[in-house]
Amino acid sequence: MTGIKIALQRAMRLEGAIGAAVVDFVSRMPLGTAGDPHGLDLDLAAHGDTDVVRAKLATLHLIGYTPERVEDILITLDTEYHLIRLLTRRPHEGLFFYLVLERGRADLDTVRKELHQIEDLL
Repeated sequence: MTGIKIALQRAMRLEGAIGAAVVDFVSRMPLGTAGDPHGLDLDLAAHGDTDVVRAKLATLHLIGYTPERVEDILITLDTEYHLIRLLTRRPHEGLFFYLVLERGRADLDTVRKELHQIEDLL
């Protein structure tokens, strides 16, 4: 089993997880997905979220702000969290982990800590 599949399976075991993807934001392609969020096409959402990542990185560059790393981008909906975690270890530049969570069940602190550990699997 590949590291991506293992990482996705582990992410789906997080409390509140309903969908996950590993995405290459350079090619705009999901490298793997898991789950089936009601009414959400994970492949299409992952493809579209590359624009979110690119826009944030371009904005930081434009304003001359150079943090050591962008850990994650959180999108809060009325019933869900959409968490984008940029994978920054050198072999994984250009990748991000996309996680869809039920807002009422997810503990963001726990999820962020676990995603940090899951990143090591990739």
